[in-house]
Amino acid sequence: MDLKQVEEALAHFIRYQTFPVALKLCQSEGELPEKARMPVRDLGHQVTLCQAIGLTRRFGWTLAVGRDDQSCLGGALTMGFVAGSPQSFPFPDEKRLEAGKYSHLLMAPIGSATFEPDVVVVYGSSAQVMRLSHAAAMGGGLQVSARGTGLADCGDVVTLTAHSGQCQFILPSGGDRVFGSTQDHEVIFAIPANQGETIAAGLASTHKMGFRYPVLTDLHHSPALPPFLKIPKDD
Repeated sequence: MDLKQVEEALAHFIRYQTFPVALKLCQSEGELPEKARMPVRDLGHQVTLCQAIGLTRRFGWTLAVGRDDQSCLGGALTMGFVAGSPQSFPFPDEKRLEAGKYSHLLMAPIGSATFEPDVVVVYGSSAQVMRLSHAAAMGGGLQVSARGTGLADCGDVVTLTAHSGQCQFILPSGGDRVFGSTQDHEVIFAIPANQGETIAAGLASTHKMGFRYPVLTDLHHSPALPPFLKIPKDD
């Protein structure tokens, strides 16, 4: 993925308010960049995956979350840090990575990432994510899957996107709202790494078609004013 091209397109065409985040599944600590913060070592506490993404997209940090850094069962299951789940928390297999295969989830703002990501995730308003859907479907001929369970969206963002090879339109989960500081107006769009340039080109082509963010409203008409605002006509 040409990270600079994708970052410039996202900045220009959707005007993101928090950084798009590059995510990489790492099989060993040796893949981590030297500057990556590790929550327990550098912050003094564990985090959830959605919390780590929140720190990255809002603070601009490069973070690497390993098994010992991860506090949430949902995140541990999707990363394959633990192999099973209690019956009280059923977790679908489609959201699980192979147990023990990956050691860390590495993340950084797309503009400062020094690694090739597996997924890029963007948080934005429904209008901003609409433009990303335009770019994928209309501009690039790609399929977009919609995930609306509201449960463990880390699995939708990381595992489903990486495994399916499809862009994902995702409803933020309860945990992401509580621990990741995701706001009521935000939804999620996740992009597989091999589709980044297609999304960038799709944003440009659909912009030329007339699809814009901020959305253009229909102002080319005579307004229907209430009577008290109408200018009196001379008798």
